[in-house]
Amino acid sequence: MSSNGLLKMSELADASGVSAGTIKHYLREGLLPEPVKTSRNMAYYPPDFVDRIKLIKQLQEERFMPLKVIKGMLDEDPDRAMALVELEDRILERALAGEEKRTSSAEVKRRYEMPQEVLARLEELGILTPNSRGYSPSDVKVVEAISRFRAGGYDERIGFTVYDTLRYKRVLQDLVKEEVSVLMERLAGEMDTDSAVELIEAGSAPLQDLIAALHSKLLIAELQEQKAQRS
Repeated sequence: MSSNGLLKMSELADASGVSAGTIKHYLREGLLPEPVKTSRNMAYYPPDFVDRIKLIKQLQEERFMPLKVIKGMLDEDPDRAMALVELEDRILERALAGEEKRTSSAEVKRRYEMPQEVLARLEELGILTPNSRGYSPSDVKVVEAISRFRAGGYDERIGFTVYDTLRYKRVLQDLVKEEVSVLMERLAGEMDTDSAVELIEAGSAPLQDLIAALHSKLLIAELQEQKAQRS
């Protein structure tokens, strides 16, 4: 580090873990402010460039954001961009911790009397995502729900198959994308990360109840509308 606290390019690359070539590309794309130039061929960089470069690389590699989008975020509010990443990471950390427990395939088949071909097809469709240790808690809940459907008569004999789950997956994917976008917009940078995570966790059960209640109301409304159309 130079006597005035600034970094040479080589020092910046070492501190950030990003190559000098990539850093120069970020500079050309306007993702980093102009360095302090002491001569035509010599430039120095403030230490806060290190965190900014790490954030850019993280947004690129972990969230697959194009540089143009990243630039817009950093130009608008770099602190909020950092808070967004921190909140997403903390939510994922909590969620994945809850998915660590695994139930073996043999136990799932025994407990829910689920045919192997049904489990295999659900995995092919991305409804279930087991690993070598078995099924996660959310996988088991999905299997349990499908098992209850089948026990109630929703099976292949009357045309219900695992492909019916795709209808719900497709709709929920769009809903979840919007939900995550709204949560991040309203919470990131507006409260500390721990409080935001606690708020989201507290809302999980009421949200599921809300979705269930709305589903029931919409189902009744649709049946009434179809009846009116036939009258």
